[in-house]
Amino acid sequence: MSKTITIDPLTRIEGHGKISLHLNDNGVVNNAYFHVTQFRGFEKLCEGRPFREMPSLMARICGICPVAHLIAGAKAADQILAVQIPKTAVALRRIINLGQIIQSHALSFFYLSAPDLVLGMDKDPAERNIFSVLKENPQMARDGIRLRQFGQTIIELLAGERVHPSWIIAGGVSEPCTQEKRDTILASIPEMQKIIQRNLDWFKSSLIETGKSSLRVSKFRDEIRTFANLQSLFLGLVNDAGELDFYDGKIRVVDSSGKIVADKLEPSQYSEYIEEKVEKWSYMKFPYYKPKGYPDGMYRVGPLARLNIIDRCGTPQADLELTEFRGLSRGSVLSSFYYHYARLIEILFAIEKIDQLLSDQSILDTHVKAIAGPNNHEGVGVAEAPRGTLFHHYKINQDGIMQWANLIIATGNNNLAMNKGILQVAKHFVKGEKIEEGMLNRVEAVIRAFDPCLSCSTHAVGKMPLHIEFINSVGEVVNRLQRS
Repeated sequence: MSKTITIDPLTRIEGHGKISLHLNDNGVVNNAYFHVTQFRGFEKLCEGRPFREMPSLMARICGICPVAHLIAGAKAADQILAVQIPKTAVALRRIINLGQIIQSHALSFFYLSAPDLVLGMDKDPAERNIFSVLKENPQMARDGIRLRQFGQTIIELLAGERVHPSWIIAGGVSEPCTQEKRDTILASIPEMQKIIQRNLDWFKSSLIETGKSSLRVSKFRDEIRTFANLQSLFLGLVNDAGELDFYDGKIRVVDSSGKIVADKLEPSQYSEYIEEKVEKWSYMKFPYYKPKGYPDGMYRVGPLARLNIIDRCGTPQADLELTEFRGLSRGSVLSSFYYHYARLIEILFAIEKIDQLLSDQSILDTHVKAIAGPNNHEGVGVAEAPRGTLFHHYKINQDGIMQWANLIIATGNNNLAMNKGILQVAKHFVKGEKIEEGMLNRVEAVIRAFDPCLSCSTHAVGKMPLHIEFINSVGEVVNRLQRS
């Protein structure tokens, strides 16, 4: 008798989502759907507003990565102004974005994923949380708190606020960096480098085992094989030197073998190579790479994708770690389980890059704003958010009033891959009618590996609220489990 398992709700920051797993008569999963209620109201509510309000208004989209929306919105506004913003303003924007990368990645790895990695996927959910990590590995828990604090401090020092700052504006930033703020951040760099290296060493020694010629999996074998371990494209920004760049660059697309499919694509022309598909079972769109069609044009963005598309990171220690990371595979690293590993490497890169940028004396230059009125009626801003590539596209009228906006966020870019990943992990772990906690957690964990904009508050202690029902072919509920 065929059945459907419904996981509802999987809660986002704005809106809700659910998962439907369809089982055949033998109790084997043959289809899976990730339904997301993503109310994209910001695209409509910005209409009629002055375009200069867009950066700070769009920062309200997310409470965890508001800086990425600030930057993408400001870059779109820069194009409308048609100005070259001061070099120091660019450097300051880069630094605050890197601070956001550190705090967001620390939240994802240490608070949300470490309970699974340290305690195991089958641990009692009442104990699978950051507090139990603190008991099991107190140093790791303290490290995560300290790294996140460091990232938030950078944002607060430069922008005046930790959440939803308005310091990044059209044409640059509103205030320069003082020597006191610069020195405060630089003083913490050595400590942060020790912390992230310690946790990279833990990850490699605990979850992977060094062989003679490569790295091979020694733990979580089934999860690594099934957590969206897929043939796909990878997409993101790469600078002119082929290095990791969260702020600027051109779009590069790489396939599962590591071959470059497209390079130096103009971010502002994204509509020429990215299309969005609508499915009746989800409110979130499904972006895909147009030349490959739908759904073959599925691609991934974010930490795993970024490390797959670059030639190098561009900082000494991160480049050494990237070499080890690439030892996992002869081509692109495909398992989405390794998003966790990639986040740690990106934190290391961010710390090194902040050190480089702040050590340049020009960072204290007070010329941080370009003054102009609107010279174009359209602008596109693209940046790398913690979760992946973020697109903001604005159109204005002759008075500088917003007429239209389109946003493609990282979670949307990963939507096809998340759906494929849910099907893959469910086929492996879900059998028959019995609902087990470990199965539920693995369905959650494959989503968590992508670190999407699902509600942070409901899985901040290691789990999302779930409501799962087994329904038979005549619509009767034959089993139910609810987690609040």
